[in-house]
Amino acid sequence: MSNLGTNLAKARSFRGFTLEQVAQAIGLSRQTYALVEAGKRDITLTQAEALAAMLRVSIDELRGAPDGISTLSDPQESLEKYKQIILNALQSGADDDGKITKTKLAKLVYLSDFTWYFENLVPMSGMSYRKLPRGPVADIYFRALDELEEDGAINREEKGRSILLELAEKGDAPSARLSKEEKGLIKKIGNTWQGKQTQEIVDFTHSQLPWQICRDGEVIPYGLITQEEQERIYGPTEL
Repeated sequence: MSNLGTNLAKARSFRGFTLEQVAQAIGLSRQTYALVEAGKRDITLTQAEALAAMLRVSIDELRGAPDGISTLSDPQESLEKYKQIILNALQSGADDDGKITKTKLAKLVYLSDFTWYFENLVPMSGMSYRKLPRGPVADIYFRALDELEEDGAINREEKGRSILLELAEKGDAPSARLSKEEKGLIKKIGNTWQGKQTQEIVDFTHSQLPWQICRDGEVIPYGLITQEEQERIYGPTEL
């Protein structure tokens, strides 16, 4: 027995794909794929590999343990950790007034995630990042910001064409889901870019190999960062 169907449904929902999109990716009809998520039909290894790549999980995570115990990380737990990455990046990278542009914050989060991968060969959050005009941004970034604002964790302010964000309360940002090492890396990267203009960090991410190699709108594989020069992983050498 395995939790393949349950894990597929969980991962698909978290990544925002419809049944039709996932079914089409592995050459099945919507109705047939629905049977897979219902646990009434299995898939081939090739199909499992395609789904694992699409949903950014391992095949082992999709299949689950032999006794049926799920090994797939809870999507909500992953989202909550991602929110803490955002809050800690905001705290460490904000200007002296405690504010940071939404675009700059997105880049700090991206650099933290990909630098962690460079050093540990696993992502900090596991979120999918895409090549967008203003640099790499996680698919779930905007949803996370909306939820943080609704929960009263951050304040949002429009200033001209920019959107400024700040922590709603004084004190340390929540970090219970982050390791000491993860928190330390986020702080180091935030401090590196503190006081720098948004365009500077946008230009820097544009100059990196992952953004240059990928096509517009394409998901950026974490592994590409390992091909970058070590001194240019999270900040130009002059920083």
